[in-house]
Amino acid sequence: ADFPQVILMHASQRRGKSAAVNRAVAAAKGEVLVFSDANTMLNKDAVRYIAIHYTDERVGGVAGEKKVIAVGSDAGKPGEGEGLYWKYESLLKKIDSDCYSVVGAAGELFSLRKELYSTLPENTILDDFVLSLRAAQQGYRIVYEPCAYAMEAPSFSYGDEQKRKIRIAAGGFQSIIMLKGLLLFWRHPRLSFLYISHRVLRWAVSPFCLILAFVSNLALCFLSDSLLFEVSFGLQVAFYGMALIARYGRTNNKLFKIPYYFTFMNVSVILGFLRFLGGKQSAVWEKARRAETGVAAE
Repeated sequence: ADFPQVILMHASQRRGKSAAVNRAVAAAKGEVLVFSDANTMLNKDAVRYIAIHYTDERVGGVAGEKKVIAVGSDAGKPGEGEGLYWKYESLLKKIDSDCYSVVGAAGELFSLRKELYSTLPENTILDDFVLSLRAAQQGYRIVYEPCAYAMEAPSFSYGDEQKRKIRIAAGGFQSIIMLKGLLLFWRHPRLSFLYISHRVLRWAVSPFCLILAFVSNLALCFLSDSLLFEVSFGLQVAFYGMALIARYGRTNNKLFKIPYYFTFMNVSVILGFLRFLGGKQSAVWEKARRAETGVAAE
């Protein structure tokens, strides 16, 4: 009653986020859609900064920035590593946007012209990723706007964070199948280059190449007397050793957390790939615990 502009579209049956988004968009009356997550807080000028870009008819959507809120001591928790990861992702989004178009908006905050919305299959896991790239396939750019941002608490624990990452990775492999037209690079040269290099290779190739690099380097140490192979293998052992110390030693040293989160991400991708192959990933979200922050939106 206090907010008559808010329409509750509750459905008793859980059919997943994509089904809910389809229903909400069908009821929307505006020309521009803005998507966000229930557990994120937006800065007060977020929508204004997003709207500015739609004066350009070539822009089909806007990707906001995700910020992970720092929560007290991060020892034994994924907050700092998660925050560093999203700063890296934001840098990639800026580079992609400056080059041509963002390849996959984050669901915490992104926007789309309503006319470009295409109904999602209800089993879609990464709705935000698929929607933004489908719009880009139609010849529109998805631009990055860092002044529109969503703030979110870090995951409560590494176990909670890994559940999310495995789900996202499984959804990533599903998305590669759904967006297979983008692999035909001659149709969308710039978009396909960014998509394949930024997403496909990171999901489908990089984690497995890390395993291959470690095993082949170990073999070369036995088969060759070259100091180069011994040094490179020693560096790999040191890198993964730092990751283990960060995980089980409960250190607050950032230098150790970077290798750990890198390794954590790639292991999650492999587990997500196995889940995708087994067809065990549901489109229905399982609630993940988040740390408490007490921070209000600006």
